[in-house]
Amino acid sequence: MNDKIKSNPFALIPLVVFLLVYLVTSIIIGDFYKMPITIAFVVSSIVSLYFVKGNISERIETFSKGAANHNILLMVWIFILAGAFASTAKATGAVDATVNLTLNLLPDKLLIAGIFAAACFISLSIGTSVGTIVALAPVAIGIADKLGLEIPFMMAVVVGGAFFGDNLSFISDTTIAATRTQGCKMSDKFKVNSLIVVPVAIIVLIIYIFIGMNIDMQHDSVAVQWIKVIPYLLVIITAISGINVMIVLTLGIIASGIIGMFGSDFSFFDWMGAMGSGITGMGELIIITLLAGGMLEMIRMGGGIQYIIELLTKHVNSSKGAEFTIAALVSFANLCTANNTIAVITVGGIARQIAQKFNVDPRKSASLLDTFSCFVQGIIPYGAQLLIAAGLASISPIEIIRYLYYPFLMGFAALLAILFRYPRRFSN
Repeated sequence: MNDKIKSNPFALIPLVVFLLVYLVTSIIIGDFYKMPITIAFVVSSIVSLYFVKGNISERIETFSKGAANHNILLMVWIFILAGAFASTAKATGAVDATVNLTLNLLPDKLLIAGIFAAACFISLSIGTSVGTIVALAPVAIGIADKLGLEIPFMMAVVVGGAFFGDNLSFISDTTIAATRTQGCKMSDKFKVNSLIVVPVAIIVLIIYIFIGMNIDMQHDSVAVQWIKVIPYLLVIITAISGINVMIVLTLGIIASGIIGMFGSDFSFFDWMGAMGSGITGMGELIIITLLAGGMLEMIRMGGGIQYIIELLTKHVNSSKGAEFTIAALVSFANLCTANNTIAVITVGGIARQIAQKFNVDPRKSASLLDTFSCFVQGIIPYGAQLLIAAGLASISPIEIIRYLYYPFLMGFAALLAILFRYPRRFSN
């Protein structure tokens, strides 16, 4: 990419247009529902067509290739299956049964901390934030309804825990990409990474415990319908076992439908109707994902990412400066790709060259690549994680951002790790 695509700062204009049309406009009017995020992406996508060479047909073809990228289409499939599973599980009573089980197992004051800890454990086990959010979001929504908590807050709890494992897990795509591009062992990167983010996770857990202390709402104790809990137990167990998230969701859909038909007044066509309703409900997410994929590909092909790389690597003159540059590189790349794994792969090679030139430990550079990519991915409203959490909860992704304690503190801790040369052993 570095040899074929010329640097062009103007290629970043579509991203600026999106932020102005959606984010700034929504902040000014004080309402994130007045300006549909789909319209913001349509406008910025049209603008992006200007910054790639070729006639209009060739530009649209380039845009379409970005929208049809295998990572984008994989997310579309996950959205479809997640919508079908969530709707079926709700219609058959699986969500209510799982929420009642959780309420019976945990004291009200520990429910928030318990959901965060569960998200951390599941994401660490399966290595994917999206799979964790799909598994836990409906339960968190149900708990929020029962206890009168804000749904955006509970979605942020799940998203935060999901990125803990996305950042640390040995089977996470970002961990694999970061260690391979920097030439270090996953176990060594884990040691550095855990020293930075585990204290943050502990702090956030304590915060949630204190917040939970203020919960003093009474709810009726309901007998758990254990058979209806099976779909969620199946989803969580198969996910932790390392099975592909699409297979996990398919098993959950089948289990929900079968248990619904044999355990209550729920017919085959009710099952089909619930799946259809869930898939239709994901329509906006799918449109946003396709438009974002196309627009971000236009930014890449137009030279926007190449410009960022050249700009940030121009004045590096120390190991601390090199670490800041690596962090900035992967952060900007993530803004322009909305995919933390792709961001790491995109700048991994240049990051390794910078690390070698300025004696940055490859274990530290791998940790920085992974942590900052997860930080940015965890807070952008057009990232898959916030989109799917918002879609399942029927809210705006912007509403979740202000409650994202873990991603923001993770990014802050990573900045401090650069500034104060921490961990010392890996910051010579």
